[in-house]
Amino acid sequence: MSTENQEWAAILQTLQLRRTAAQAMGGSEKVQRHRNSGKQDARQRLTQLFDAGTFVELGAFVGGVGADENAPVPADALVAGFGEIEGRPALGAAEDFTVLGGSIGDGAADKRYRLTQLAAQERVPLIFMLEGAGHRLTNTHAGRRPNDLQGLADLSGQVPIVCLVMGAAAGHGALTAPMSDFVVMTEAASMFAAGPPLVKAATGEIVTKEQLGGPQVHVAVSGVAHNLCVDDEAAIDLARKYLSYFPLNAWERPAKKTHGDVEERSLDAILDLISPNSRRPYRMRKVLELLVDEDSLLEIQPKFGASVVVALARLGGHSVAIIANDPSVMAGTIDADGADKATHFMDVAGAFHLPVIFLADNPGVMGGTRAEQSGALRHAARMFVAQRRLKVPKLHVTLRKAFGFGSSIMAMNPFDGQTLSLAFPAVTLGSSPVASGADSAKLDEATRARIEAEQVGGSYQIADRMVYDDIIDPRDLRNALMRGLKLSAGRQSGVCEPRLVSGITP
Repeated sequence: MSTENQEWAAILQTLQLRRTAAQAMGGSEKVQRHRNSGKQDARQRLTQLFDAGTFVELGAFVGGVGADENAPVPADALVAGFGEIEGRPALGAAEDFTVLGGSIGDGAADKRYRLTQLAAQERVPLIFMLEGAGHRLTNTHAGRRPNDLQGLADLSGQVPIVCLVMGAAAGHGALTAPMSDFVVMTEAASMFAAGPPLVKAATGEIVTKEQLGGPQVHVAVSGVAHNLCVDDEAAIDLARKYLSYFPLNAWERPAKKTHGDVEERSLDAILDLISPNSRRPYRMRKVLELLVDEDSLLEIQPKFGASVVVALARLGGHSVAIIANDPSVMAGTIDADGADKATHFMDVAGAFHLPVIFLADNPGVMGGTRAEQSGALRHAARMFVAQRRLKVPKLHVTLRKAFGFGSSIMAMNPFDGQTLSLAFPAVTLGSSPVASGADSAKLDEATRARIEAEQVGGSYQIADRMVYDDIIDPRDLRNALMRGLKLSAGRQSGVCEPRLVSGITP
């Protein structure tokens, strides 16, 4: 071996030793203890997230040089890098709970911001996996500015951002979740601004981390998280599936699938699912499963605002966003939670150029004392503004009933940029259901009967004024929507870019 090779051998040996130390995480004992709890460690999570053999680590040596007699911190408790998901590039990071509880050091803070910069620069999705204690108390806060949260705010709407919460996530780290497009929690997860010890010290309240911010709080009540998965493996699989509906960035359009269940077909079973009697409930999810391409339905936030169903799916191979009322929950009435869910969903769909399909079957916006106290009117107004601002193809179908503002926020507004506006034949329309509105309006029997007849024959009267483009046989729903998507193909092939939103959100 030459002298030069001998010199290189020593240098490369040092490199390998440092790399091995960075990859050791919190040591074999802590790593095994973490795995024994039923969770994957940070590196296992990234291995599953990315296609086999594609992960490339970035920032491995951050935290590798101990300062002021402190021991090195492997990868500064944040394993990060890039790889491929179904053959497409993406960036990802996983907090390493086995190293100082996954807390965020100054170096890891810079690493997080670096990822947001790279995602914006290279126009690829970004995925964070959280299980950490927030900012480290020993931080000097001398890193680069702006910080990672500012980076996420700037990145929003440019590339898909996904956050998986897989353990306890606190403080600064937990803020990644509400700034993401899609948030998944596992059954072992919790997230909060301040953990139970800090809450007790500040307020005297004694609470467990599950009571404070477990899935039962954020998936079902607060809506901060969208979907719940049983474990790490299921959450990562869901993240990969979610990203499959989207383009890499807002400068591209979703790819069309050309194989499988992508052809027109009659929905004969729909007549058994939906009764023409608008007072008989049915489960909208069963209708959607029948409508869309086989096995392509992905419902978002199923446990929150359940009277409104929002879902990603494919229709004729096209990625679409669906917003539908569910008559099996409060007759499909739109409350604050349902409107809030739909608004966020439309913002994401609009940002990444997914056509939006509206399936209306509701008696209006929720009324009553609790509804007013929840701000239902403001949330409904936000939903209305979100659908008004959509620049993607909008396809509306009134299935059975749509009253008052409940019809407007479901995009039934005439000549409002819809690619298609359709109705089933047995549709009831009006400013409010006559059964509930006649008494308050003090209508006599003759007037009441006339309005009731007009409401029952609403689809034909509205179609007579060209408010509906067509009245369709329910069995032709899939085919009609697919033809509407074909009509919009012209603008779907044009140049696209991130949308600019003006105005003040209610």
